[in-house]
Amino acid sequence: MNEEIVVQLKGVRKVYRMGEERIVALDDVNLTFTKGKVYCLLGVSGSGKSTLLNIIAGLEKPTRGEIIFKGRSIERMSEKKLAIFRQRYIGFVFQSYNLMPTLTALENTTLPLIFRRMPKRVRNKKAIEMLKAVGLGKRYKHKPNQMSGGQQQRVSIARAFVNDPQIVFADEPTGNLDTKTTIEMMSLICGLAKKHNQTLILVTHNLELSKYCDEIIFISDGKIEKIEDVSANKIEI
Repeated sequence: MNEEIVVQLKGVRKVYRMGEERIVALDDVNLTFTKGKVYCLLGVSGSGKSTLLNIIAGLEKPTRGEIIFKGRSIERMSEKKLAIFRQRYIGFVFQSYNLMPTLTALENTTLPLIFRRMPKRVRNKKAIEMLKAVGLGKRYKHKPNQMSGGQQQRVSIARAFVNDPQIVFADEPTGNLDTKTTIEMMSLICGLAKKHNQTLILVTHNLELSKYCDEIIFISDGKIEKIEDVSANKIEI
């Protein structure tokens, strides 16, 4: 069976200049991500995994190389086109939740839909359905300071998936959570991605989280050390 390729990286290199010093964050990275799979970018702090995520998501441009999303080279896009690309195709789950403190759970969840100029009635309906899916159907009027860390992360997950993205990035999504809540969040994120046949790219330094993934991509000093297919042993959701 042919797998549908969503994103390809070809010869990606990223160099930062700090005064006269050159720091190589990524060095000749070649990767392929296919539809419906869960990937883990695994490495210690400073390994280059977050830079890699930013480049795949179009948040940073590579110094050299190509990022091909469904046949289009996104590194050549203007900032305006990149913003539209992210709104249409990408969802983000962050470690620090990144919720707007003055907005309710419903309002935070609808933000990606507002950027797409979806009518208020339609976006509220979609957001409430998504909040119900993450177990917050009765808390959609609550603001972040009225919710626990786990509940705030559920809002963040709802916001990431409400736009039906083709790729969801989860950057250390359980770093601020206890073990029990971590298991709940990982099951929720992976379950939603599986249900909608979406590609999920998880960035972490925690080997335990890789048990939820199909492939582990080991990153060290900006290079891909190895790629392991662990789908046969992953935790089934």
